[in-house]
Order: sequence, then C-alpha cells, then structure tokens
Amino acid sequence: MRIETVHRVAHPLPDVLAWYDRPGAIVRLTPPGLASAEEPAAGGMHAGRLVGARLGPPVLPDLLRPHWLLRHVEQPREGSFVDQQVRGPWRTWRHEHHLEADGSGTAIRDSLEVELPRRLERLAPVAESQVRRLLAFRARQLHDDLAFHARHAHVPRRTIAITGSSGLIGTQLAALLETGGHTVRRMVREPEVAPGEISWNPKTGELDPADLEGVDVVVNLAGRSIATRWTATARREIRDSRLNGTVLLSRTLAGMREGPAALVQASAIGLYGPRRPGELLTEADPGGEGFLADLVRDWEGASRAAAEAGVRVAQVRTGMALSDAGGSLLPQLPLFLAGVGGRLTDGEAMTSWISLDDVVRAFAHAALDAEVTGPLNGVGPQPVTAREFARTLGGILHRPALLPVPPAGPRLVLGAAAADELIRTDQNVSSARLEASGFTPVHTRLEDALRHVLRR
Repeated sequence: MRIETVHRVAHPLPDVLAWYDRPGAIVRLTPPGLASAEEPAAGGMHAGRLVGARLGPPVLPDLLRPHWLLRHVEQPREGSFVDQQVRGPWRTWRHEHHLEADGSGTAIRDSLEVELPRRLERLAPVAESQVRRLLAFRARQLHDDLAFHARHAHVPRRTIAITGSSGLIGTQLAALLETGGHTVRRMVREPEVAPGEISWNPKTGELDPADLEGVDVVVNLAGRSIATRWTATARREIRDSRLNGTVLLSRTLAGMREGPAALVQASAIGLYGPRRPGELLTEADPGGEGFLADLVRDWEGASRAAAEAGVRVAQVRTGMALSDAGGSLLPQLPLFLAGVGGRLTDGEAMTSWISLDDVVRAFAHAALDAEVTGPLNGVGPQPVTAREFARTLGGILHRPALLPVPPAGPRLVLGAAAADELIRTDQNVSSARLEASGFTPVHTRLEDALRHVLRR
C-alpha cells in the first residue's frame, strides 16, 4: 500500500529543518494517545538513529503496549530522511519525508510504502485513513508550534528545569521547549541521574542548590493524580505530593543569590470550588470550598518564599485538559464509541476546557515571558455546557449523546467525594488574563480542539 501526501506550512524551510532536527520533535509529532517515544530527549534526522515507541495511551501497562522500533536508514536528498521499521506491528513500513521550500513557506511531502500483517489486510482502507489523519495532525502540530516559537523568537534561549517531566503535560512541555532551541533539565526522584537531569526528593527535602546553577526557570508540575478514590491516605498523598515539592523548590530558590529567576507553578481551577453557577470566575476570585479549593490555596501559597525573595512566580490554573492519552476525556471515549456516551453532569453546567497543546503552550509562555506573574487561568476562551460538550464529542465520533451518564457510575469508580468535586462541576472560568498577557490560543472552539486531539 502506497500513501502519498503533501502539506504546506507557512514557515521558512530553515526553521522547519531546524525544528525537525532538535530533541522533542518526535514527541510533538506523535499524538500522545497513539504512542510514547522511549527516548523523548533524543533528536536528529541522521541516518542510523533508532527511534523506539510504545503504542497506545501511557495509562496502559507496557505489557499491553506493543513495541515499535524504527531506524533512519538514509538521506536520499537534501532536506529528506527515511525511517524504516526494524520491528513492530506492520509487515513492512518505509516512510520518506521530504521537506522543500515553497515560496515563503515549506512543503512537506510524505511517501509511505506499508503492508499490514496478512491476517489484517482487509483493514487496509482503515489503516490508510488513520495514517493520513496522523500526517495531517503532524502538519498542524508543526505549524502551530513554529508559530509559538516565532512569537517568542526575541527571547534568549533559556535553560528550564521541569519537575513532573514524565507526566502528560510535562512530556509535551519539555518537547515543545526543546524544539524551540531551549535546554530542558528534567528533575527526577532518583539518586542516580542521566546527563542533564537533576536529582531531587520532595519527601526528604533533598535538593542541592548547586544543581540549579545555570537554570533560568523552574516549572513545577509534580503531583499525584487526583483522579482516584479520595481515601484518607490518597488525600494525604495528593496534598503532600504538591505542597512538599513546592515548598522545597520555593525555599531553595529563595536562598540562592544567582539562581533561577522564575518559578512557574502548576495550579488548578479547582480553587474556585466545584459548583459556581451563573458566575464568571476570574483570578481575582478568593476561591470556593471543598478539598480541591483548600488544596489549591495552600499549593499556591507554598510558593510564597520564592515570591518574597524576588523570584518571578506564575501559577497556571489548568482547566479540563483535552487529550486522548489521559485526563477526563480518555475514559469517556470508550463509552461514546460504544454508543452509550452522554453528559456527565447537569446539562446547563459549564465546562471550562483547554486542549492539551494549548495548556502546554500556556506553561511555555509563562516560562519564557518575563512579564507574566501571578495566577493565570489555563482554560480556553469558550467554555461550554455539559450538554454541548457531549453533543460535540458525539458528533465528531459519529455517535449518539442523548442519555446522561447515571451519577452512580462516576461514584462507583471515584467514590462519592471525588465524583462530587471532579465530575459534578459547574465552572465558567475566564481566560481573559492569560490572553491579555500575550498568549494566543490555537484551539478557541471545542469542536476544533476535539478534532485535533482525536485526529478527526
């Protein structure tokens, strides 16, 4: 089966070639729910490079995720490279990428020769459609990332340390920054680290300030998932995983004479409380009530020492991040695909969503723009009702979305307390301050965001 496509991006060829050759490119070109690169910090188009990946969303154990290994085998002409399957799910796979100048932009020509296993040959039309959708996703991602980098081209290249760099947001953030020519240092909770990594241990309070010398910005994304049953133990771990690390970073930065100039801190719109019907929620709001509201207040407060020492501190309060690899969208997909999906809460309750790529770019914006301080709502500009969310998702998947999910379902999975604050929400959160800071979202409409995330 031969597949050929041409996509054009409005960026000059040298910029596109530089982007492809940097670490992080393979991560940004791969939908996170489709596969995960085994060496996300590796890069380059040179012949001989091996690229390994695990197929499927990262929430699955590796035993259930097939291994795919490709090798860059040759560069047949300038601006080209070829990858060929060493082992993996296809009988054969050979993909030639050719990049060439096209006026003031760049044409990306992809030519693939692929064969499915013989027992699956009848699925060739489906496979071809999926490959074409993937290539279109890659072209959009390339265009949008280069546009982001162009808006920050005046910023000197930074060295940025990231905690939680293996998480859903952290993996993509590190890759986005690296494709922009910035240096990323991943902070890991291991005493033995690879070159460029930084060892730290929030539980024991271990972080050597010397390891942060030469770092310009720290982005703190560390924290245990809240998508679980909120037992007493889970609540304590959720809280400690956020506060201990933030306090350690904040105090360390505050005590350094020539340390990082900025701390960008993950936060959440859970601060506002789960149900605020009829209100437009801005960063000036003092917050609501509940476990998450109290947690986020203390979480943001834990960075006070750094702010008082003159470190620039910004908090990105993330909303519902849309991804096919995790978060609250992923568990809904099987229900919708089975034809039994529907709204999760009251039909008129507001949902403040943001695409994964836009929230990643919001964190990068906060890290690179020295004028960004204080809290920013990391949400899209057009929140929707729960009914509209379900109808839009159902329409994109060509499935009905008529029946609401019974409240007993989320309660069974998460427990009553977590379901009450994570599912039965009504939050109309404003993105005005984020956009006023100079951030330009790519996905302003829910339908556009879901089509990109789901490659539809």
